[in-house]
Amino acid sequence: MITLTSALENKQAAYVNIQSYLEDYGFTIGGNWEYDHGYFDANLDEAQKIWVRIPFTVIHGTFDGDTKESDAVIRLGKPFALKHLYEEGLDNEARPMVSAALVNQFQDPVDKDAEIEQKWLDEAENLLKRVEQGFPRE
Repeated sequence: MITLTSALENKQAAYVNIQSYLEDYGFTIGGNWEYDHGYFDANLDEAQKIWVRIPFTVIHGTFDGDTKESDAVIRLGKPFALKHLYEEGLDNEARPMVSAALVNQFQDPVDKDAEIEQKWLDEAENLLKRVEQGFPRE
């Protein structure tokens, strides 16, 4: 994980406005949200191993990441880039478990914090600059 400097940090607005705006740049709400915080994620590569993540904290209202409806006001945190490496090929430890298959559709990364090449850091910074340019005023 590498933190990135961005004018987005500490910006506050209604969740629905920020979510809608960031969606135009490829960001989606990450699956690891809680009632008081979450992440907007955008992948940079086709293999979906390199990500830009913008954390946020709920400062007012109710947040439920499973719906676009929300009265939450959020504050954006310090963006960062991360690389998840997954084991290629078949999982030799796999066992058929129907109930687990319904929940565990994706394998865990082999390395959740792999080294990120400069090319991808530049790409992440460029994406954030594009987002910053049109970000709605407070």
